[in-house]
Amino acid sequence: MFIGEYQHNIDDKGRMALPVKFRKDLTDGAIITKGLDACLFVFTKAEWATLAAKLAQMPLANAPARAFARLMLAGAMDVDIDAQGRVLVPDYLRKYAGLKKATVIAGVYSRLEIWDEEAWNRYKGKTESASDEIAEQLGGLGI
Repeated sequence: MFIGEYQHNIDDKGRMALPVKFRKDLTDGAIITKGLDACLFVFTKAEWATLAAKLAQMPLANAPARAFARLMLAGAMDVDIDAQGRVLVPDYLRKYAGLKKATVIAGVYSRLEIWDEEAWNRYKGKTESASDEIAEQLGGLGI
């Protein structure tokens, strides 16, 4: 389970260190892909296999299903974690998420999210200020 919020920097070569507490779950490598809300998603290989199988089952004749599958699958990259606990974030993914130097890695249970620090702070501020309304809307889900 990935939880928490961590600040990390991307170096000039596009590498970033993953939080130490998550590295043991990613020893076999990880999958980084285009996420939602202008961030990147990082999955363990096992979690990715489950998600990819679900994406493959979506109806081919449904345009939104095709678009979402393309976003997630074509945007994905298999990455290894080096001896220093770093991953190389491909250039096209850094551009997609607007990543500069300062980033935030957020643990969101089954995945990590990589955000540009400024974008994360804006998103978090907006979400926190609307937390009562969001909670009320989710009330019907049993939360």
